[in-house]
Amino acid sequence: MSARPKSQPGRLAIPLLCLLVMFASAANAQAPSWPTRPLKVIIGYPPGSSPDVTGRLVVEPLARALGQSVVVENRPGAGGAIGTDAIAKATDGHTLGVAGNGPLTTAKLLNPKLAYEAKDLAPLALIGTSPLVWVTGAGAAATPAQIIASARAAGDKLAYGSIGAGSGGHLGMELIKEQLGLAALHVPYPGGPQILTAIIGGTIHMTLLPPSTVMPQVNAGKLVAIAVSSARRSPLAPTLPSMEEVGAKGVDIEVWNAFVAPASMPAAHQARLAQELGRIVSSREVRQSLLLQGWKDGEPGAAVLARRIQSDTKVYADLIAKKGIRIE
Repeated sequence: MSARPKSQPGRLAIPLLCLLVMFASAANAQAPSWPTRPLKVIIGYPPGSSPDVTGRLVVEPLARALGQSVVVENRPGAGGAIGTDAIAKATDGHTLGVAGNGPLTTAKLLNPKLAYEAKDLAPLALIGTSPLVWVTGAGAAATPAQIIASARAAGDKLAYGSIGAGSGGHLGMELIKEQLGLAALHVPYPGGPQILTAIIGGTIHMTLLPPSTVMPQVNAGKLVAIAVSSARRSPLAPTLPSMEEVGAKGVDIEVWNAFVAPASMPAAHQARLAQELGRIVSSREVRQSLLLQGWKDGEPGAAVLARRIQSDTKVYADLIAKKGIRIE
């Protein structure tokens, strides 16, 4: 009987390996890399604004991650709505942008004439969040409970300032008024510095502004901080009580900035941007830079951002409808 020839796996493996290499090459040829040219990041606010500063922290590492340069274009106006509209309408497949919470949640509710809808934008990543700080003049009563009781008793003899109708400070104070039974009147101002001057001078009595704006004045004894506007205490102002602690149950106000893309951008490209942006925002270097700028990092995932947009929109939709607030 003749001997059975020995198997020779090496001879079978070589053709199989060649075949796998051919398939991989064909797949790569059919799925070209992206991005294929420089990207544009539209920021709907002026240079030096918080969305601009926080967005630019991410731009350089994003360029390195994608292997393409990233160009920033500021398009300020209408509280960020002009730039956000430009992001929504971009069709080149290489444009994304930075928006604050207003253009993504309340802008359309406040001005139904806006051209874009929430569905025209794809959430990519949350950059950072910050509560506002509720402050009053330096001559106020000693404790938050005493300040609130005094404000409730004063009714509409008190006034609060914000940077305009529909702003975070305006809507936030209206939520607080609803929960605590206050009746202070709204007075709009061009910006935070004018509001601080008015409170220190006694023209108005309270406001909601970012910690980075008001805490230096609090520490100097020119203002009294009542609470942060979030439901829980914040690492940005850890000594201040939360809304829950002062009795404003259900009030959880934070301002935030985020990356979004046109909804028309291919899903695979959105997914890659979301992955890279999430990794960058979560990095130690960017987190530390955000903290120095007065922002705390949150969960940057696209799904988390989408839920935040939805929940904030619902809260403010009810308030805006009840109060009949409009800006056009």
